[in-house]
Amino acid sequence: MLSLDLDFLRLSYRPDLQLLFLRWTRPVSTAEHQQGYTAALHLARSAGAGQWLIDLRSRGLASAEDFAWVLTEFRTRMGAALPHVSRRIAYLVTPYHSELIRERLALLEPTYPVAVQQGAAIQVFTEEQPAQQWLHMGGA
Repeated sequence: MLSLDLDFLRLSYRPDLQLLFLRWTRPVSTAEHQQGYTAALHLARSAGAGQWLIDLRSRGLASAEDFAWVLTEFRTRMGAALPHVSRRIAYLVTPYHSELIRERLALLEPTYPVAVQQGAAIQVFTEEQPAQQWLHMGGA
């Protein structure tokens, strides 16, 4: 198992599940947010991991600007860094945040070019098991 612990994020790649886990441990600044995603991408590239489970339950949602960065700039970088694997991001959130993040996705996603959207498919979940099932469907 590959892993990396930062002050605000625990990264681990489980080869038995073929999943990269990002478990945020506290709210973060924009710089930490981008640093965490960049560190995850480096770990994912070394493992060839395109299926990511991102646990936001301890951190809460990113700002609208930071989320837009993930949907555009980061997702484009992810597609370029992992071109030969299926790429899916499952966000694990509290039920309280579920509606808000789904609304953000529904509002922003149609405004992005298809090439950006193809960087990674994104879904939101409130339970880990359905999130892992959806991720595994993308790895097949």
